[in-house]
Amino acid sequence: MQTQITYPGLMAMEQRKRAHLINSVGGFKSLCLIGTTDNSGNTNLAVFSSIVHIGANPPLICFIMRPDSVERHTLTNILATGVYTINHINENIYPQAHQSSARYPKDISEFNATGLTTEYKNDCVAPFVKESKVQLEVEFKERIDLTINNTIMVIGAITQLYFPEDCWAEDGYLDIEKAGTITCSGLDSYHTTRRLQRLPYAKP
Repeated sequence: MQTQITYPGLMAMEQRKRAHLINSVGGFKSLCLIGTTDNSGNTNLAVFSSIVHIGANPPLICFIMRPDSVERHTLTNILATGVYTINHINENIYPQAHQSSARYPKDISEFNATGLTTEYKNDCVAPFVKESKVQLEVEFKERIDLTINNTIMVIGAITQLYFPEDCWAEDGYLDIEKAGTITCSGLDSYHTTRRLQRLPYAKP
């Protein structure tokens, strides 16, 4: 037996319950920590599950930021410095990653609050998460304000990649499961993965 919920039913639902449902129904999502710094060197770290590949030529990636009706340290720092890092989350750090979603004041770094370690590479001013096995340096390219709900799409170009050597296949495929990357569903449910199969390129 299936449950049916209509649009009016969704809109009449208690806000937190609706948020859990809609955040779950889209399926499993990418799960990463975004590291930034302000112009004074104060670091910030936040968990995001809205990261989306846009294209490979050039290598573009985006994420969705909630409305900036309140102070959004990640967005403010990205606009100020033009650079940020995206760090995959693994089984060893997901509780700390989850804790980074708490609303800490600007003068408290989520790195310090969660016990995760800053790592700096190749003159990138934004901090990487040392405990992450797959790390991306990203250069800010475009901000798109989505008027339908006042969220913000942040688009960046990947300028540096770091990952375990044994996770990279000859054809270019990166085995993020082998690297220990996990996924999430909803707002607070974390999952490991198990690959079923890699299939050949589909042709008519």
